[in-house]
Amino acid sequence: MRQSYQYVVLRCVPRPDREEFLNVGVVLHCQAADFLDVVWSVDASRLRVLDTDLDIDQVCDALTFVDRVCRGDERAGEAARQSLGQRFGFLKAPRSTVLQPGPVHGGVTEDPARQLEHLRERLVG
Repeated sequence: MRQSYQYVVLRCVPRPDREEFLNVGVVLHCQAADFLDVVWSVDASRLRVLDTDLDIDQVCDALTFVDRVCRGDERAGEAARQSLGQRFGFLKAPRSTVLQPGPVHGGVTEDPARQLEHLRERLVG
């Protein structure tokens, strides 16, 4: 059964003044399947090309927080206690931090987890 989903690509934007970024993760939400998850990968050497002073641990900590929100982990605070749809809304909201969500995109899939992995391979590498 094909189900609609939405996703955002997570971007690391070390220096917003230069408007350069590197895709580091994908968050996918499929309401019909009660699915919300993130996959991410940080390539420190590629990020350091954008900013030699970037704190890679801070980027990984921010991505770990996103993972905790998706999973409803209490260490993520109030955001993790919301419904899946509200959690996705929180994660897709614009931010002015080093980790920023891109625009929301959508599609249809029979398997949200497999689709998330496909998006990771295609958009993050």
